[in-house]
Formats: sequence, structure tokens, C-alpha cells
Amino acid sequence: MKHYPHHIGDFDKATRHLTRIERSIYRDLLDLYYGTEAQISLDLSFVCRKIIATSNEDSTATQRLLNEFFTETPTGWYHDRCEHEIAAYHANTSQKAMAGKASAAAKRLKKQQAMNGTSTAVQQPLNSVATAGNGTSTNHQPINQSTNQPLTNGEKQRERRTPPAKPIDQPGDVDPQTWADFIALRNKKRAPVTATVINGARQESSKAGMTLEAFLQVWCRRGSQGLEASWLKPDELSKSGGQIPNRQEALEARNRAVVARMMEKENQIVTL
Repeated sequence: MKHYPHHIGDFDKATRHLTRIERSIYRDLLDLYYGTEAQISLDLSFVCRKIIATSNEDSTATQRLLNEFFTETPTGWYHDRCEHEIAAYHANTSQKAMAGKASAAAKRLKKQQAMNGTSTAVQQPLNSVATAGNGTSTNHQPINQSTNQPLTNGEKQRERRTPPAKPIDQPGDVDPQTWADFIALRNKKRAPVTATVINGARQESSKAGMTLEAFLQVWCRRGSQGLEASWLKPDELSKSGGQIPNRQEALEARNRAVVARMMEKENQIVTL
């Protein structure tokens, strides 16, 4: 290892009972362990030579420290913290090596494109998966926000065919906070806020005898993608100053909505 983390607090707490000489020898033992990335030899005289513990006092301290902080095994003195840090070091360097190889491959591709006279403004995807320093993929692909997975070919085609909805201005009879909450809800549901949606909401609010703002507030509290007057509960109506719609009208409105949704699904199937 070229370097290792030295946690001052942990070291100080673990060695506060040692003398200055013992603390120094212990640091030398740690450096030897990390430097060789191997357990410390069971040959005490060899270890003392490696850490320059030349006196009898130093040799005795070295043996005492090995007994206290290390575990003797048939292959050498083992240290849990050192082994953990060595494994973490190699995991980190492996990820950086992968990122470096991906970066070098991208540079080679760019150079080859330049030599061939092709445009390098948009690079062709590599066969290998490029990774960042933390091991995560850096290949940028369209993502389905609801599943957090790359879009399928069918989803990509529908996304290309569907033009973005034109945003509309906040209605004058709706409070800015209510409007912001409604926009956030629709974004969460991946549903556009169009003039058609607001006109429909205004019609439903009128059926319930509510203002558009009160209707949208109930909609936000429910957190649903859609809302109709016939779906409102008595307590929602009473709190918002509305009235229960005529039952027959409500049933007819719901039937119209069901038919409209069925026709919409049929049209989607035909277009696909």
C-alpha cells in the first residue's frame, strides 16, 4: 500500500496507556504490516531489525505490543484493522483502474474517429460499461422514471411520437400555493397539466358546487392522478363548501368517463 488512513482518535484511545517508545514501535509495526500487506513474521529478531528496535528494551516492548494488539497465527501476527483497510484500499484502486481503462478506451475511440474524418461531437457507445470512480455506470440512457429502468424500444418509440404538452399559466382564481402543489402532484404522476385538464377540473368543480381552487386542494390531498365530482366524499364536499351532485347525474358522468377511457385505450392500441 502507498498510504493508509490513520484515525487519530482511535489510535490515541487504544494506545493512551503505552509509553512514548511503545507508541512509536506500534506505529512502526503498523507501517510494516501495511507496507508489506502481509502478516508480521513470527521471527522476533527479524521484526526488530525491520523496525530498528535495536535495544533489549525495544525488543521486549515489540514482543509485548505484538501480544497485545495482534493475533498470533501459524503464518504470522494478524491484525483485524489492517486487513480491513488493505481490502478497502484494493477495492478502491480496482474501481479507479476500471474507470481509467474506460477513459483510455474513449480517448482511443475519439482519436480513431478523428483519423477517419468522422464527427466526434457525438461519441459512439463503447462495448464496455464505463464506470465512475465509485463503480457506478456512466452510460447515459433514457430512464423510465416509474421503474428506474432503461426505456424499452416500445417506450422509446412512444416517447418520440408523443409531443411534449404545452404548459399553461396559473388560473387567476387559484392560489399560487395550491397551483404549485397541483403541478408537483401531476409531475409525480408523470401527467401533464394542460388546458384540457384544467377545463375538465373546472367542469367537475362546478358540478360539485365548489370553486376550482377548492377542487384542486381536495385533488392534492387525495394524491390521485384524476378526480371527478362523483368521486367526492361528503366530508370533502362539506369542508370545501360544495354539495353532493345529483346521483343520476353522477352515474351518467361516471359512465361517460368510463366510455371515454375505454375509447382512449383502444386508440392507443391501434396507434401502437
